Formats: sequence, structure tokens, C-alpha cells
Amino acid sequence: MRRPLYGWLTAEAISLTGTRISMIALPLFALEQTGSATRTGLVALFEMLPLVLFKVLGGPVIDRVGARRVAITCDVGSLFVVASIPLLHDAGVLPFGAFLALVACAGALRGPGDGAKHALVPALVESAGVPMERATGLASTVERTASMLGAGLAGLLVATLGAQNALALDAASFGLSAAVLAWATVGLGVPEPEAGDPAPYAEQLREGWAFLRHDPLLLGIAAMVAVTNLLDLAWAAVLMPVWALESGEGAATLGLLFAVFSGASAVGAICAAAWAARLPRFKTYLFAFLLCGLPRFAVFALDVPLAGIIAVFVVGGFSSGFINPVLGAVIFERIPARLVGRVSSLTTAMCFALMPLGGLLGGLLVDGGGLAFAMGAVGVAYFAATMLPAVDPRWRAMDDRPATAEPEPAVS
Repeated sequence: MRRPLYGWLTAEAISLTGTRISMIALPLFALEQTGSATRTGLVALFEMLPLVLFKVLGGPVIDRVGARRVAITCDVGSLFVVASIPLLHDAGVLPFGAFLALVACAGALRGPGDGAKHALVPALVESAGVPMERATGLASTVERTASMLGAGLAGLLVATLGAQNALALDAASFGLSAAVLAWATVGLGVPEPEAGDPAPYAEQLREGWAFLRHDPLLLGIAAMVAVTNLLDLAWAAVLMPVWALESGEGAATLGLLFAVFSGASAVGAICAAAWAARLPRFKTYLFAFLLCGLPRFAVFALDVPLAGIIAVFVVGGFSSGFINPVLGAVIFERIPARLVGRVSSLTTAMCFALMPLGGLLGGLLVDGGGLAFAMGAVGVAYFAATMLPAVDPRWRAMDDRPATAEPEPAVS
């Protein structure tokens, strides 16, 4: 039965598009209302810290209550929290402190909500009878496409309707996502709760951390992605805008490059959904990061012409589309069903943990040594973080697939 899988993908597409809208609309709304860059920066901080914290704390709740119930509840809660921002603003009763509180609530709901949606993947794969790479590849395609389309839609909505009305549409996306997910996953088989009285919450949380800590491959993946997320945010939030300004290319070229990378990445993810189940995971990981990592920093450090930059972005974006399907399949296959909520939430929280520092890192590097130095330093750090597994034999366990897994023929 594939309705749950494709319904989940549809709900993810709706929710992720709304999230991309809020990523642009929230800071613009704050900037319009306060005129302060510092206060606008606080908005990202107040959203990200609760998101990471509650993603960790929500893991035992997901395993105890059920991933489906937590995902739907968090989406419905997000509908009311995000919708409150434009409603209270229009009523003239939204001081900045209350705005930050609502942003923090939105982040606190998104953390366990996203974790619960990810925790549904093993049950969705079993129900659909497809290889894990097929599901994670399709999920990555949805994410990349939503990133590309959501950003463009956000710019259009903010320009035509205003930031507060764009946030109203973001709120509506949560409600629609919850409805689609509730309809599509009715009757979805999920792991039964443990017999007898459940273990205390703190013990369940420790059990999830103990499992993660004693699996060197999962821990290594989480640490590696945490570093690359930090460097990616420094690149996207600071280094690339500085390049657009200093080179004279401007915002239009910057948007074009991001769209090219995201579009090529979506194509790569589609190919990964079709082929990744038949590819060696470890070699695919190394080759993909070789093409999408250092080259996209080096072209700016070496002042390559725009045509060359676009070519590198096409190749790098396509290669990056294979990374999340491979890593996602490895992660879900190594976690026991009864721990999937706790361990997957902890893993993704670790991956997000350094992101709030990305903008600060990028700014310090540019101010300290200039743009070329910053691009080179971040690129070398990215290369080191992603290629270290090449000399660590524990990472070769990526190629260990479940004995019962029979990959489907590749889809053309």
C-alpha cells in the first residue's frame, strides 16, 4: 500500500514550502517592524534554539505517544501559533517580546513535529514495499524542490501581499499538511508500545542517547553533518551575499545561482530515488561530496568567471542530491523500531546544533581575511570534514544492508 508514502510526501511538500516562505517572511517582517538588524537576528536565534532543544526532548514522546499523532498535533499547533502573528499585528497588540515568544513557540513545535515525520519513514517504507533509498530519495527530491520553489514564492508573496500575509499562508500550509497526513496514514502500521508500564521519560531519553553514543557510524554521520551544516550556513548566509555585493553581480545573480544548485540537486535526488539502492553507498557518499564540496568554494576563492561558476553549481548540485538519500537510508536501517523516535530526533538535533553559529563564523572570516580567504578556509574545512571518513574504516559499514532487503529494479 503506497498511499501512506505518497500522502506523506505530499504533506512534506506542503509543509516545507510553507517553512521556506517563513524563512524569508519572518526576518523581513521583523525588519519592517523594528528597523533593527540586531533584533532581526534575534528572530533566527529564538526560532532555532527551541527547535533544536525540543527536537531532542521530543524523541521519547514520539516513541511513547506515536509518531503520527505527534506530527499531526504539532502541525495543528503550528497553524494557530503562526496565524497569531499576523492576527495580533493587525489588531495592534503585538509587541516585539510577544513576537519573539510566538517565534520560539513555532520553533518548539517544529522540532518534534519534524522529528515525528522523519520517524514515520520506516513504517512508510514497509507499507509501500520499496527500498529505503527510494523513500529517502523521494523525500530529498521534495525537500530540494520545496527549497527552490518556496523561496521564489516567498519573494512574490512578500512583494505583493506583505510579510504578515505571507505568514498567514504559511500558517495555512501547516493546517493543510496535517489534514493530508491524517488522511494518508490512517491504518499505517507502527511499532507497538513496550509491554507494561513505559519507562520513565528521563530513562527513555538516556536510552536513545546511549544507543547513538555506542554506534560509531551514526555518531560520525551526525558530527560530520553538524560541521557541514555550520559551513553551509556561513557560505549561504554571509559569504555568497558578500560575493554578490563585491563582484557587482547583485541579488539577481545570487538568486540564479541558488536556484541552479537547488534545481540540479532535485534532479540528482530523483536519480538517487531510482538508482541509489543499487549503488555502493560508501563510494557514492565520497564521490558526491568531492563534487559538491570544495569546488563550489574554490571557484569564488579563485575568481572564476560566472559561466564556470554556473557549471560547477550544476555538477555540484546534481551530486548533492545523492547525499541525503544515502545517509538517510543508513540512519533508519541502523535504528531499532522501538527507538526510532528518540535516536532519529537526537541525530537530527545534533546535525542542527551548530547552525546558529554559521552566520557569525562567516562574518568573522570575511572581516578577518577577506572574501577569498573566507571561501578558501571554509572550503578546506568542508573537504576535511567530508573526506575524513575515507581513512576511517568504521564508515565502510555504510554498505551493510539488511539481509532481507531486496532492491527493486531501477526506475527509468
